[in-house]
Amino acid sequence: MKSINFNGKSVVPSKVVCVGRNYVEHIKELNNEIPSQMVLFNKPNSAITDSLRYFSDTHRFECELCFLMQEGKISGIGLGLDLTDKKAQEYAKQKGLPWERAKAFDNSAVLSDFIEFNGNLEDLSFKLYINDNLQQEADFDLMIYKPLTIIKEVQTFMTLEENDIIMSGTPKGVGSYKVGDRFSAFLYESNQEILKVDWVVL
Repeated sequence: MKSINFNGKSVVPSKVVCVGRNYVEHIKELNNEIPSQMVLFNKPNSAITDSLRYFSDTHRFECELCFLMQEGKISGIGLGLDLTDKKAQEYAKQKGLPWERAKAFDNSAVLSDFIEFNGNLEDLSFKLYINDNLQQEADFDLMIYKPLTIIKEVQTFMTLEENDIIMSGTPKGVGSYKVGDRFSAFLYESNQEILKVDWVVL
């Protein structure tokens, strides 16, 4: 089983629960409809990695604020990249099929280390730079569904096991990437940097 780093210790999530279409501008850039209910899907433990790999020119990245669940509540925060095979996803949408081939493949949940968090969720924001160019940015106010609402909805039908991860959706600016690209993601609390992660595409 794959693990993540939380405050210097390895913990093992059973799954990553992801929220789709949680930022209006991202919905618009993909020409999707604003959903009438929360869009949720899972990535298995086998999807978890700390390295960013190139798969094909049909794959896309989405930077997201991530939450570590322990004892039924948020205990840690981090950043992650939700990787998507857009070709497979479009086919699944057209045929009304599940998204696993597009979203749940091995090494599709690229996660940073996680740090303890006891602050105000409303003070969180993040930015993603690729090759030193600002690619994505978002804050709490831009989310359609806030973190506590997400957790409450997930728990209406599915158990959040100890150390499970929630990826809370992505803002506009998703795109393709290539080998050698340099990703730098920054997490802020009240505009103060509290976490940075660097990935170079392998």
